Amino acid sequence: MDPTRLVVDALSTVAYVGGPLLAAALLAGIAVGLAQAVVQVNEASLSFIVKLVCVAAIIVALGSTLSASLIGYTRRCFTGIETVVR
Repeated sequence: MDPTRLVVDALSTVAYVGGPLLAAALLAGIAVGLAQAVVQVNEASLSFIVKLVCVAAIIVALGSTLSASLIGYTRRCFTGIETVVR
């Protein structure tokens, strides 16, 4: 494994693992923001709590898949470390 491939794998793994979490937080933030605008409630902690619950639900639902991706990347790093060090 060459260093370039290592960086590409790292970026793709970060996108694969972080993407669903960021998307859930984004959608929850937009939904709460719209709801707060409609009812004219400006409470900052409400948005934070909803985002926290949504991200926690995604972690529970996709945790095994996301951790398998991280474990696979870690294994590829450790098995390819001898070629990167040379």
